[in-house]
Amino acid sequence: MCGIIGYVGHRPARPLLLDGLATLEYRGYDSAGIALERDARAERLRSVGNLASLRAAVAAADRVPALAGAGAAVAEAVEPTTGIGHTRWATHGRVSEANAHPHDDSTGRIQVVLNGIVENHAELREALEAGGHEFTSQTDAEAVSQLVGALYDGDLMGAVRAAYAQLHGHFAFVAMSADEPGLLVGARREAPLVIGAGDGEQFIASAISAFADSTDQLLLVEDGELVAMRAEGVEIFDASGTPVEREPQTFDVAREAADRGGFATYMLKEIHEQSAAVARTLEGRLVNGRIRLPELGLSDAQLAGLSAIRILACGTSLHAGMIARYAIERWARVPVEVEVASEFRYRDPVLPEGTLVIGITQSGETADTLAAMRLAAQTGATVVAVTNVDGSQATRDADATLLTRAGIEIGVAATKTFVAQVAALYLLGLKLADVRGTLDAETLTRLSAELQRMPQLIDQAVQRNAQPAAWLGEQLSGSELFMFLGRDIASPVAMEGALKLKEITYLPADAYAAGEMKHGPIALIGEDTPVVVAATGSPLHDKLTSNMEEVAARGARVIAVVDDEDSPAGRLATHRFTVPAVDWLLSPLLSVVPMQLLAYELAVARGLNVDQPRNLAKTVTVE
Repeated sequence: MCGIIGYVGHRPARPLLLDGLATLEYRGYDSAGIALERDARAERLRSVGNLASLRAAVAAADRVPALAGAGAAVAEAVEPTTGIGHTRWATHGRVSEANAHPHDDSTGRIQVVLNGIVENHAELREALEAGGHEFTSQTDAEAVSQLVGALYDGDLMGAVRAAYAQLHGHFAFVAMSADEPGLLVGARREAPLVIGAGDGEQFIASAISAFADSTDQLLLVEDGELVAMRAEGVEIFDASGTPVEREPQTFDVAREAADRGGFATYMLKEIHEQSAAVARTLEGRLVNGRIRLPELGLSDAQLAGLSAIRILACGTSLHAGMIARYAIERWARVPVEVEVASEFRYRDPVLPEGTLVIGITQSGETADTLAAMRLAAQTGATVVAVTNVDGSQATRDADATLLTRAGIEIGVAATKTFVAQVAALYLLGLKLADVRGTLDAETLTRLSAELQRMPQLIDQAVQRNAQPAAWLGEQLSGSELFMFLGRDIASPVAMEGALKLKEITYLPADAYAAGEMKHGPIALIGEDTPVVVAATGSPLHDKLTSNMEEVAARGARVIAVVDDEDSPAGRLATHRFTVPAVDWLLSPLLSVVPMQLLAYELAVARGLNVDQPRNLAKTVTVE
């Protein structure tokens, strides 16, 4: 969600802050701002909208004597070398310049950017207002800036530490004071914050990508820690003020080119990158038909002895977990439950002894999933994180990590990260089947070989369906409601297709296990209602065809994803997308592709911003 960037060093801070914020745009935001320290005063500039609006505001401010709130002429000689920046995704208060970050205190000399939620902000605001502090926004973040200002006596670290002790919730924030030039102080509690250590300069941010072009030296900030950053170095303290020793580690971020590589949007580029994402996920783990997952840290005997698997996730990751449930139960004969992480964390769950808990989070920072994983760990379960971001909080909290290796995904709507998650979970399922002896050698070899070919087959699915999706997107752009159907392992594929369409077209889209359609949802079907069906070959193909006939009889426009145009479902459909034929339990990796393309083309036909859909965020660090 919100993105934080801070810099202190020897270079002009403003371009570094703006460029750093640009790398965080994928997280989703509705306003942005920066604050710079210049000549013992704070300069702040904020704007509603995307970074282009902020850059335009900065350029306009350069043409007047001072940045907004500066109160004096801008010095010409020296560019500020200390500052903080922020992209905001609205949680408390409407989208407005007043609610954008950074926020200051009543003197204007303290500036704060915050990511996450301060749960007791109302009580803090009431107490501060009673003490004479005037608030100018509706945000919880201003309660932090005003509190730090109220506690400030010339020692910013001391004020932040005292304020931190009064805050409830999950958050990360960075503060600076005009009275202590060249100093940034940060703190975190269950929200991401990382430091990039450079030569005579330091960065602090919500994500590594914000400073990956400048340094490969990473310092992880743990929960309950505070940091003081100056150009010459970083000090880390626990909440009581005790110094913490930590050496930088070298990180490797495989950053794709910042441009779109000739594609119209990042999302389209990432749909085309899905084959490469799956290839990276499989690389070194599927060798000569054998599954190798040493990163799990679990012996074959431990895997064979598992009594149950519990998968915890949200959104698209939840659908990946649902697909995995069908495959793992059939292959490995171990019971699998999939739960919405935001519900699991509050319902006092019972985990049988020998349960493996898998938390799936693309960013590794999803607040609900992290909390659910921690709860599972407290019960004594072994917790594995499936994530795309090495060094994220999920990788630090879990007992083991299975990285998806999808690469950076800029488009807010997940595509390549989803197929990479499914591929990683398939690997785990086949590994479990191998060590538990639940699949014969011939079947295991065949499935492994098909999975190995999947990158090539995904490419075929993209190429076959790009043009049909563009045509159909134009044809259906005026539709008011979509329904998605599937049975068995195709049911979560339908759910993912509906989610993609809702996310980027803003059209209502329902998804159901096709057998449930007649128990109510069929009432929604009218003349020409588009019904998208995941209808590749499976043991339930004939039953699914019957469900398709039921909606067709009500006048629906049936759109089927098939692996054989001559199949019953293929013959019945009004429109067909075709994908290569594979084992039906592996088919979700292919059948989801036309649904992604259809959602994409519908959004384009409707003239919408595909990469940054309204109200959505890439990294969800709030409840």
